[in-house]
Amino acid sequence: MKIVSVVGARPQFIKAAAVSRALAKAPDMAEIIVHTGQHFDPDMSDIFFEELAIPAPRRHLGVHGGGHGEMTGRMMIAVEAVLAAEHPAWTIVYGDTNSTLAAALAAAKLNIPVAHVEAGLRSFNRRMPEEINRVAADHVSTLLLCPTQAALANLAREGIVRGVHHVGDVMYDATLHAREQARTRSKIIERLGVQPNGYYLATVHRAENTDEPAQLARIVAWLQERAAKAPVILPLHPRTREAAARAGIGLTGLRICPPVGYLDMACLLDGARAVFTDSGGLQKEAYFHRRPCVTLRNETEWVETVEAGWNRLWTVADYAPRREIPDYGDGEAAEKIVALLRGGR
Repeated sequence: MKIVSVVGARPQFIKAAAVSRALAKAPDMAEIIVHTGQHFDPDMSDIFFEELAIPAPRRHLGVHGGGHGEMTGRMMIAVEAVLAAEHPAWTIVYGDTNSTLAAALAAAKLNIPVAHVEAGLRSFNRRMPEEINRVAADHVSTLLLCPTQAALANLAREGIVRGVHHVGDVMYDATLHAREQARTRSKIIERLGVQPNGYYLATVHRAENTDEPAQLARIVAWLQERAAKAPVILPLHPRTREAAARAGIGLTGLRICPPVGYLDMACLLDGARAVFTDSGGLQKEAYFHRRPCVTLRNETEWVETVEAGWNRLWTVADYAPRREIPDYGDGEAAEKIVALLRGGR
């Protein structure tokens, strides 16, 4: 059974690593990884394939830059050509990026079944490009592989009930696989000159925060206030760096470093006092490392992290009472996904 997995951005590389390991154990399956090129900086792409031991992409499409419509359209053209040549039994897409939407639409139009890993998430904010991407991808998918029960409920409200499965979270699989490696191999804390539990970890990259200078300035000021209590380490996304430079927003007081690989990020998460982020994936990874998180947005698709007291919006004063989150599973989500692909439903 030939499987084409389409990835393009950091969170997708992490999710795909867990599924690829499970597919590699299946003698009746062969995976072809296609990299759209959405994240093309080596610090945002190549390093993840190396550290996570993901097979090198069979096809690298080199599509990046431009507006959302232009990028998605160019990706659709390139992905369609690959799918037409390979004739896979399944196309796997991950998450909510332009790569997700382009691959899902291209496959659906070729009548190739789509399996959407991380289906059913909703922020209910249609101004977010990611929300449009995830909704559209879900509605053309055959297998909807949900990380939480809330995701199943979201899909049911939209009339999607066939092919829907709660499998747990593949990012939890990836965290369990990488955590011990990070503790022994990463030297990032020593390089940055900080102490475990003596710093905050922050990331900012969402278009809703970087494309609005006033919003970016508010977030930077908020982080600078926290830096008065403990160092705030900010691995600076290229988009954020360029947006801050354009708007003349100074980053003084923050501990700036280049984007980091997965093992270094896992190490930073493991030692952080708290996490401040607009990344959906990092909100969950903070929980996996049992670190409190503040989401630098006005809503989150990972509502269970808020309800369980591990996460809060930056506009909310305090956390809910803390409890564990069983929805994310037992670290075997990828194996469940492979079984469902084999079963064809």
